[in-house]
Amino acid sequence: MTLARTTDPETWIAEIFSARAVTRGGVIRRDLRWIDREVGRDRFLAEVRARGFRLVETGGQWIVICNRDGLRVIL
Repeated sequence: MTLARTTDPETWIAEIFSARAVTRGGVIRRDLRWIDREVGRDRFLAEVRARGFRLVETGGQWIVICNRDGLRVIL
């Protein structure tokens, strides 16, 4: 089953990366199927890279760490 896109890709990117978590250096989490449907992985990766953020994957979700500081995995 293919899910239909719900918004324009550029609008979706603008909404995701204007969230309060982004502006406060927090995190955003999105299901990979949703990313694939709305903008595609390549487009999403390009946006994360352009902002200098970090990206991790777990359980079929991508988690964007919205700051440019170093990253240290504790456990």
